[in-house]
Amino acid sequence: MQGKILAVSPGAQIKLVKMSEEEARLSVLAPAGDLEAIKSATFQPAMDYLNKEGFDLQVFPYDKDAPPLKY
Repeated sequence: MQGKILAVSPGAQIKLVKMSEEEARLSVLAPAGDLEAIKSATFQPAMDYLNKEGFDLQVFPYDKDAPPLKY
């Protein structure tokens, strides 16, 4: 999945968090103009993981200039 993200947004920063044996989350910081491309590139592969392997991989792209708040 990281390769798909970097193919459409070479400067993206990716953080992987394994939630459990069946679930992981990728937080992606990228330029605002790349966010839709990242969503498009990762949607079907994420669905394939879920449907074929039972693994829930969620991809959350964020604007690198307006990242999510840290609590």
